[in-house]
Amino acid sequence: MSEVEWIDVGAADELRQRRLQQVHVGELPIALSFNGDQFGAIAGACNHVGGPLGEGTLDGDYVVCPWHYWKFHRVTGEGEPGYEADRVPRHEVKIDGGRVWIQRTSSTTRNRLPHAPHPLTRELDDHVGPPRILGISTTVMDPSHPRISTSGMLLESALDHARETLGLDTRLIKLSDLAFRACEGFYSKSAQACTWPCSITQLDPKDQMDQVYEGIVHWADVILVATPIRWGTASSLYHKMVERMNCVQNQITIGDRVLIRDKVVGFIITGGQDNIQAVAGSMLGFFAEIGCVFPPFPYVAHSRGWSAEDMENNVAYVQASDELRDGTRALVDRCIELSTRLRSLP
Repeated sequence: MSEVEWIDVGAADELRQRRLQQVHVGELPIALSFNGDQFGAIAGACNHVGGPLGEGTLDGDYVVCPWHYWKFHRVTGEGEPGYEADRVPRHEVKIDGGRVWIQRTSSTTRNRLPHAPHPLTRELDDHVGPPRILGISTTVMDPSHPRISTSGMLLESALDHARETLGLDTRLIKLSDLAFRACEGFYSKSAQACTWPCSITQLDPKDQMDQVYEGIVHWADVILVATPIRWGTASSLYHKMVERMNCVQNQITIGDRVLIRDKVVGFIITGGQDNIQAVAGSMLGFFAEIGCVFPPFPYVAHSRGWSAEDMENNVAYVQASDELRDGTRALVDRCIELSTRLRSLP
């Protein structure tokens, strides 16, 4: 039987000053905690995606992972009530000569309970058939008191053309109808903490960003994004959406996994103030970064300029403009032509 090896990790008086910290036993990270008058030591890597438990927080006697908030008992390593069998290894601790010693070999083993994969993690499936068209309206409004959206109006005209004239399958997502949380910066903790799908989607079954992920990553061949101009940029809902799509791009960064390939995107941009080209450039840059491609002349836009504060007249102008409707239909045609050509390649 091999001799038990104990590793000195520091002075007890000093280590008592922090309720939770990450120490190392050799090269092994350990989450060392102190509560009441007792030290606890558990493996420092979370069962979920390896988050550093010692950099988290204590909730009573449970260590909370800083990445995705999984909990493990600080002494036993067992999961929170209801998930006790989902445990991380426990290490014995002793105090000798005013020093804290941790046993190198754990006294329990790691046990990961099976967790069903999120539906969005399924393999990508290139469907056979005509292109499918997804429209995303990013206009902010109260769904119980809707108003006219000029970008939304042109988007619906484009989808009508795709569906009724071209006989294609279409879907419309209005972000104002969805309840979804803003990006909470998991990537800022670690690239590995930004997961696919987004950690929020996995943690919160009420978060409806999954509809956007499903539409963009799995369903659509052509995506039309419509936004108003707000203080010289796209709408706040647009930015809220694309920040949550960082997890799509991050799969390329950390796993060399491309979730979006040969999907064609076009844009509809309208506003009572100028800055169309800057808005379009920002949107083109983001969607290019996640793997999308663009047809020639990839956006239709309208603005009456900075001084046009009479928004009711702006709405009336768009409603009456055959030119803008013809332009959005032509944009759809260009997107579909490119998508059809790309999808016909080996």
